[in-house]
Amino acid sequence: MIAAVSDDAEVISSSTTDPERFTELYHRYAAEIHRYIASRLGPDTADDLMAETFLQAFRHRHRYDAARAGVRPWLYGIATKLISRQRRSEVRFYKAVARTGVDPAVESPMERATDRLSAEGMRGDIAAALTRLNQGERDVLVLVAAGGLGYEEIAQALGVAVGTVSSRLNRARAKMRAALEAHSG
Repeated sequence: MIAAVSDDAEVISSSTTDPERFTELYHRYAAEIHRYIASRLGPDTADDLMAETFLQAFRHRHRYDAARAGVRPWLYGIATKLISRQRRSEVRFYKAVARTGVDPAVESPMERATDRLSAEGMRGDIAAALTRLNQGERDVLVLVAAGGLGYEEIAQALGVAVGTVSSRLNRARAKMRAALEAHSG
């Protein structure tokens, strides 16, 4: 992973004189960033925001600080900020999932069928519980669950302290647990 981070930093550095090099980062991270955005706002918005994430990263690549963060958390941070701008859409998305129990971010029909069989009744409750989290708690929880980021990476992506990530995640988990226990109880 350290080799990838230094390689990513080198790609950004060299892209200031050879802009085509930046496409390497797009090919390396676009699918991951797209999945993250789709899990937050649905697949229709994900295409546009994923493209906007990389456009902003390209435009601001001269500001990238290799000593502060790897490219992956930097891209997640940009994506999360764009998602924040779409917050009302995100809340509407989770409310629709809560009403219908259908998550359009699930890609394959097989996954959809498996999910329905195993947890159809819970999806709506999970989505409803997500709408009750504050934005900071929701960002941290989804970055862990959908992005697979660690505490350090989330802290870098959101520009907050690791302790803040930990406390937000603990609060989010407690609220989600309480909501799910209320459903099963």
